[in-house]
Amino acid sequence: QVHFVETGGGLVQPGGSLRLSCVASGVSFSDHGPAWYRQAPGKQRELIAAITVSGIFDYDDSVKGRFTISRVGADNTYYLQMNSLKPEDTAVYYCNAISRGWGRFNSWGQGTQVTVSS
Repeated sequence: QVHFVETGGGLVQPGGSLRLSCVASGVSFSDHGPAWYRQAPGKQRELIAAITVSGIFDYDDSVKGRFTISRVGADNTYYLQMNSLKPEDTAVYYCNAISRGWGRFNSWGQGTQVTVSS
């Protein structure tokens, strides 16, 4: 059974940094890559960062240059380092995993809230 647990969110001032953590279980990372999504109030959940199975790092334009996704560690943990945070980054952040065809699992964790505000 696939399971994701996200931690590390919180309240941060604009320009600040946070590191989110994800522990994945039941996922084979030999044929999936780590991914991070977020859902802002009133908006759909969106993919913001991923590493493809072939090892390509991919970022949404809204976070490119500010966010960094990590590779998966031996304990199936991976991270999202978020720098230069903006109020528009406020959202619930979720981790998941993507297949070669960019499919993702239907199972979601509880997410972690990130609020960027002064």
